[in-house]
Amino acid sequence: MDDDIKVNLAHWNSRVPHHVLGYGLERYQADPNHLSHVVRFDLPRLGSIEGLDVLHLQCHIGTDTLSLARLGPRSVTGVDFSRPALDAASALASACGAEITYVESEVYSAVDAVGSERFDLVYTGVGSLGWLPDIARWAQTVSALLRPGGRLFIREGHPVLWALADPRPDGLLVLTYPYFETKGVHFTESFSYVPHEEPLTSPDLVHFNHGVGQIITALLNAGMRLTSFEEHDTVPWNPLGEAMEELGDGEYRLREDPERLPVTYTLQAVKVDL
Repeated sequence: MDDDIKVNLAHWNSRVPHHVLGYGLERYQADPNHLSHVVRFDLPRLGSIEGLDVLHLQCHIGTDTLSLARLGPRSVTGVDFSRPALDAASALASACGAEITYVESEVYSAVDAVGSERFDLVYTGVGSLGWLPDIARWAQTVSALLRPGGRLFIREGHPVLWALADPRPDGLLVLTYPYFETKGVHFTESFSYVPHEEPLTSPDLVHFNHGVGQIITALLNAGMRLTSFEEHDTVPWNPLGEAMEELGDGEYRLREDPERLPVTYTLQAVKVDL
């Protein structure tokens, strides 16, 4: 594990106790049909996953993983590099009576970590790729985890969004950070995206952007075939302060002329059956 990944691991470990309190976990226990808003957004494009073996990469505390498990797959496995996050995910699954296998591993070691098992679907939720320094290596990992004909499903923050400056007093949208893959940009964030009073114990992080063309090319080079690519003008958090308005169900969009900016995208690809 290189130094940047170690920094990000410490950062995510420090987020876990705040996310356990701020993710509304009690709703999953109270209602056996409750799904995360991320998975609810994905449903029309995800389609039926009944009877499939599903792997959720970078699953964090497992709310999306549990939501996927409630859609009728044969098996669900969650992979994450944070032991505290997996402990929280396992506790949630147990409290909800869900059978989910959780594996501790950073993404690039996931193939070895899960052993010989391969999957019909690899699912990745919003805000995952920015923690990975090498998109080509990620694509190779995804391909290796899938059975021939298996599918990748990912909704992610758009690289144009990641390249924008933090909210500015003048409200302008300004490209400030790299759009293409670089060695990474260092930030310090003392608070996560859920409300909490105590600052994070490990506020430092390293973010990596990857251009759309780089992501698609990496998947093609890894033996995948692109089946769908859709850009969205909504995002499931508020990244731009007063420039955004909440639409309901956790989605935000630019308040003025939202057609100016793609903020997320959904990409689907299948592993070519050679």
